[in-house]
Amino acid sequence: MDNNSWVKKTTLFLASQTISQFGSTLVQFAIMWYITLETKSGVMMTISIICGFLPTFFLSPFSGVWADRYNRKLIIVLSDSFIAFSTLVLAILFLLGYDFIWLLFVVSAIRSLGSGMQTPAIGAILPQFVPQDKLTKVNGINSSIHSVVMLISPMFSAFLLSVASIEAIFFIDVFTALIAVFTLLFFLKIPPHKKAMERNATTYLGDLKAGLKYIKTHKYIKHFFLFCLFFFFLIAPVSFLTPLQVTRNYGGDVWRLTAIEVAFSVGMMLGGVIVSYFKVFKNKIHTMAFACFITAITTFALGFNILFWIYLAIILTMGIAVPLFHTNSNVLIQEKVEQEYMGRVFGILTMITSSMVPLGMLVFGPLADIVSIEIILLGTGAVLILLSILLSKNKELLSHGK
Repeated sequence: MDNNSWVKKTTLFLASQTISQFGSTLVQFAIMWYITLETKSGVMMTISIICGFLPTFFLSPFSGVWADRYNRKLIIVLSDSFIAFSTLVLAILFLLGYDFIWLLFVVSAIRSLGSGMQTPAIGAILPQFVPQDKLTKVNGINSSIHSVVMLISPMFSAFLLSVASIEAIFFIDVFTALIAVFTLLFFLKIPPHKKAMERNATTYLGDLKAGLKYIKTHKYIKHFFLFCLFFFFLIAPVSFLTPLQVTRNYGGDVWRLTAIEVAFSVGMMLGGVIVSYFKVFKNKIHTMAFACFITAITTFALGFNILFWIYLAIILTMGIAVPLFHTNSNVLIQEKVEQEYMGRVFGILTMITSSMVPLGMLVFGPLADIVSIEIILLGTGAVLILLSILLSKNKELLSHGK
């Protein structure tokens, strides 16, 4: 593979995704804070999170099949366009005075469909033009870029909410999506993968069954997915109840909500740099188990009544663990799974992550209106410690993590 060719394609792809992601995260924070500040309710937060994840859960098995059957670049383009159109409709409705909370739930669900459509394609497309020995570095750089976006977005979103309206943020998202789509369509040339150019002799259901059979016959994938079931269920409270915890314990100032997002993003940025240029452990599973352990300890620590600046330091430390886990888990699949099955494997993984987090919030969200969030964090943190130990001892995964 020509060095200049893959570098140019990688740069264009990451640039288009960064632009699109910037607009999407602006909307994500705007909706989350709008609901948090307007309702201060764990139940309402839970409904919002379910709307943002559940459609992805239902669509992911099919979008995984699409990512293996069709041109992955076009799937990403169509899904970005779909998300942009739904956001444009929401902006117009809000301008006309239909600024209802339930509309935010509906559009969150529609945007989730678009995300579910493109996530397997994004995960599977990188190995089409990135050399295998560069996948860890590219995924790490992508994590760092994502972290920078997550660092800038909450500050910019908070600024816009203070000087303009939420509709302005919606329109920015539409504009950034259009730039990303234009870049992918006219500047990035990625030939379709082999299966996309073949005549499909099997049905959607046949391809889905083949993908499930592939997972069933590869023990390490089953073990990894089982770990993810428990992991993403248990991180739901620390992922989504911390803004509510801050509002209840430290006050409902937008700058405090911004501060926790910024701290988390700085941590993710540091983690992205670490995973791009250093091998934390030789075995990817050891690195993932270490990241899980950091998440566990920091989750447990947030269960105590602490000063706000200490709270931010813990959030920052937790952020470091995210790229360590996600980069290594993505590369594990990208290196070990055959290209023709990669979309379906990523689709099932997306299905797991998009179902366990809202399922966790179905349990922990209403519980947060009955008991303190601190008790929930202490409990889930303790179980996560045990989970990290079990992952580090899994021989089947360790043999494939080298």
